[in-house]
Amino acid sequence: MKKLGFGLMRLPLIDPENPESIDQEQLNKMVDHFLEEGFTYFDTAYPYHQGKSEVAIRKALVERHPRESFTLTDKLPTWIATKYEDYEAIFEEQLERCGVTYFDYYLLHSLDVKRYAETSKLGGFKFVKKLKEQGKIRHIGISFHDKAALLDQILMEHPEIEYVQLQINYLDWDSQLIQSGKCYEVATKHKRPVIVMEPVKGGYLANVPPEAVELFKKYNPDLSIASWAIRFAASLENVFMVLSGMSSFEQMADNVSVMKNFVPLNDEEMRIIKESVEIIKKKVVIPCTACRYCVDGCPKHIAIPEYFAIFNERKTFGPTPVQVFFYNNLAREHGKASDCIACGQCEEHCPQHIKIIDALRDVAKELEAEKETTQGVKK
Repeated sequence: MKKLGFGLMRLPLIDPENPESIDQEQLNKMVDHFLEEGFTYFDTAYPYHQGKSEVAIRKALVERHPRESFTLTDKLPTWIATKYEDYEAIFEEQLERCGVTYFDYYLLHSLDVKRYAETSKLGGFKFVKKLKEQGKIRHIGISFHDKAALLDQILMEHPEIEYVQLQINYLDWDSQLIQSGKCYEVATKHKRPVIVMEPVKGGYLANVPPEAVELFKKYNPDLSIASWAIRFAASLENVFMVLSGMSSFEQMADNVSVMKNFVPLNDEEMRIIKESVEIIKKKVVIPCTACRYCVDGCPKHIAIPEYFAIFNERKTFGPTPVQVFFYNNLAREHGKASDCIACGQCEEHCPQHIKIIDALRDVAKELEAEKETTQGVKK
């Protein structure tokens, strides 16, 4: 199996403001091209695109290609269930949405210390073992967002876990918060293969500061900036799949061209990446990956990932009137950053452990102070 997987969390949209408005025609073309080039792994989840990702992949993949021609992964949303019966209802709904009778890979989604305790108490591990015994899933896994010590504990306590999905990218590798490198080492110690999520950190590593771009392009002007991040993750020996959330045919074509005949990073390329990390670290303010877990349930309907993206761009590349123009446009349809009531539900769901409440205050201070015309020019 080729190492590139199609992550279905950031699909092409007809309306960029509506995550449910998936461009089905473009997705169909992307799926066809992906399969034609020899790639077969697709990764969806219950909350992606507010529940529409599973339906979209049924239409693009399941209804148009033989079941044996692809590998389909789904995930059990551990934070939704309040009783064991919820697991059963959710799983049956996922089968129906996706139009399949089984999943090749099935994960307990987004485990951290709190969700591990809750899932253990409700019988989540017992549930997925039963699914495997019934032939409704082929492989049991977890996706994980916490410290390496907890991952070590989980893998010791649950030998039924066959693989681990981890956030790994070159920026988070040595992070004491995300602990990508340490978690990878734990999975390797337990002989559990790794699936990589967020290799481009929600697109951030495709849009690095100019100084880092210069380093990459000087070495190889033909390689895209994002491809360096994909290759970093794929070069790790214990990684068997790298997921990329491709939202356009162009992104897919680039990833496929790099991964079709994959070549691991050499020593000089690793040196360039390490140098680029130091450049990027000086610029990053809010390490948001736009996973959107913070958005569901926000009582003020604040466009948190979009506001953070604007804020990071402003800090990385300098302030422009257009940034405030875009912010004001978003604020017409969503809550402003200053509308935050500090309820904390967003921080509870953030895999990056961002202090979202404080960050929203910074966004408000930075972006709500200026007035713009409709052309984005300061009054």
